[in-house]
Amino acid sequence: MAEVKLLGLSYSPFSHRVEWALKIKGVKYEFIEEDLQNKSPLLLQSNPIHKKIPVLIHNGKCICESMVILEYIDEAFEGPSILPKDPYDRALARFWAKYVEDKGAAVWKSFFSKGEEQEKAKEEAYEMLKILDNEFKDKKCFVGDKFGFADIVANGAALYLGILEEVSGVVLVTSEKFPNFCAWRDEYCTQNEEYFPSRDELLIRYRAYIQPVDASK
Repeated sequence: MAEVKLLGLSYSPFSHRVEWALKIKGVKYEFIEEDLQNKSPLLLQSNPIHKKIPVLIHNGKCICESMVILEYIDEAFEGPSILPKDPYDRALARFWAKYVEDKGAAVWKSFFSKGEEQEKAKEEAYEMLKILDNEFKDKKCFVGDKFGFADIVANGAALYLGILEEVSGVVLVTSEKFPNFCAWRDEYCTQNEEYFPSRDELLIRYRAYIQPVDASK
């Protein structure tokens, strides 16, 4: 039997992507929780360039970067396909995955930064949300009707964005501004709840990192 280990953080959306893909494929794996303040020798050895999680170790071989790992899992293990079979649909999935990945940094900065940097990040986040709101006007998945690669990559927008809003008091998304996005997010979370980490645990984790906004100011 193949030996599969995942170095990650239980509350990280990037680690969660990989766990999700492994579960879809029915792959048994060992999850190794990392401490990013005191990175293990295994992590430093497995990802010497970026020294980041997640890292998938499959039969002693190390694969880094969550989107790269997702494609590897899809190709290396039997089970339901994560990427579409059709070349055009596959290209679309990669396009939307990269778009969400690139713009996701602005969303995180909207909660973790302050002042002018935060306002600039919010503007960029709103631009992304407008585009996604338009994209989900008449569909439930990024590519066709099948949940897959781009949808897994978008877990930050679907699940973690709401967590960060709740703990910080900074609200980016409302049903009035982004009705289609909100409908997509609600459906996404309902249909995939079995794959999600504990919401209560995520709230506890992120409250340790984000200082709530003082509404009196």
